[in-house]
Amino acid sequence: MHDDTLHWLTEEIARFQSEIGDLPVTPKVFPEEIRTHLAARYDFRTPVPASDTLTDVADMMRRWNLHVTHPRYLGNFNPSVTPISVVADALVALYNPQMAVWSHAPAAIEIERHVLDFFMKRFGLDPETGFANFTSGGAEANLTAVLVALTHNFPQFGSDGVTGQPTMYVSADAHGSFGKAAHCAGIGRRSIQIVPTDAGLKMDVDALVSSIRDDRAAGKIPFSVAATAGTTTAGVIDPLPGIAAVCREEGLWFHVDAAWGGGAILSNSLRPSLAGIELADSITWDAHKWLSVPMGAGMFFCRHRQPVLKTFKINTDYMPLSTDDAFDPYSTTLQWSRRFTGLKVFLSLATIGLEGYATMIEHQTAMGELLRQRLTDAGWTILNDTPLPVVNFTHPSWNGDRERTHQACEEIVGRGRVWISDPVLSNGRPSLRACITSYHTSPGDIEILMDELAKL
Repeated sequence: MHDDTLHWLTEEIARFQSEIGDLPVTPKVFPEEIRTHLAARYDFRTPVPASDTLTDVADMMRRWNLHVTHPRYLGNFNPSVTPISVVADALVALYNPQMAVWSHAPAAIEIERHVLDFFMKRFGLDPETGFANFTSGGAEANLTAVLVALTHNFPQFGSDGVTGQPTMYVSADAHGSFGKAAHCAGIGRRSIQIVPTDAGLKMDVDALVSSIRDDRAAGKIPFSVAATAGTTTAGVIDPLPGIAAVCREEGLWFHVDAAWGGGAILSNSLRPSLAGIELADSITWDAHKWLSVPMGAGMFFCRHRQPVLKTFKINTDYMPLSTDDAFDPYSTTLQWSRRFTGLKVFLSLATIGLEGYATMIEHQTAMGELLRQRLTDAGWTILNDTPLPVVNFTHPSWNGDRERTHQACEEIVGRGRVWISDPVLSNGRPSLRACITSYHTSPGDIEILMDELAKL
């Protein structure tokens, strides 16, 4: 690679991060436009100079991309990224460590272990008796939780599968990845029981108890409950202590999907909102959400080491021998070969520090509070209650009209200055949803959203 190419990359990283706030959030493009552009320039028979290709790709990414790192992208949990984490991903590509076995990547594996142990302690888990892994994202982490819970509860699961009707419980607002997990685990999507939410959009603990007992009476085999700490739709935190108590009494695996909300453990002011998570048997958390690093960087944490090791144990003649006092990731995780996922998390945490991260997270929650106040002052109705920066709202004159809500969302997104969404809440109420996902979001960005809403 020529020095001028590396110089171009350095300049592009700095230029894009300084200019993104001036770009439209939403692209105006159709599939055929991009396909025609690519077909006219790249037949892969005639080489194209790297300088031309890089410039063209950067232009396409700027013009034809929904900019989730934009300070006014108020959508799903896709954040602005720390500059050091961009450098980290480049270093990972450069060194390209093989993460399957410890002997091939000692430094990389121990760097990951170091940061995961730190997070385990923040969750209240013991790294000496538990286990943690980086994953591709929350979906893989949730699948891992289902597999480990099945291994723990059904000793024959690994060799013979499961007989009977194993049953797991999630709330009506849980993430859809649990349906995939049940499918992949071989227990079927019908093994999932949907527990209704209460008036606060949280899992209804009384309904959970009733469902478990009814299912036992019907011959089913309850084995796990998945609570959510920061639901995708409304940012709500399920009643973790109450659910933990039910799991303890009923002998069920207690999983907490904190894919986004897990970041609250880094803030002393927000950490109490996750009270009860320290009782979990397993936890999902995505660094590529509230830790503001590039995708994908999921994490799986487990209180119990042995079920994890048993779930993924494998013996082969073609892999190097294991190293004493170390774990080979290919035999302790769902993945085999994978990227050095943890470096971007390690470098960000090392250079920003715990207090720095707390400040970033608390700034975003402050912007959420500011938005709630501005909406209330302007006559809008807030539909959710959460300490996290997800704001669901509607206008009282719309009377729960789903079509009017969707139209409003389409108008705002179509103008390109702000991106919001329009989910229906688990109680059936249509809503507009704005989530603060960028540590760059400012009061000025909140005012631009309010200006867009005033145009409706």
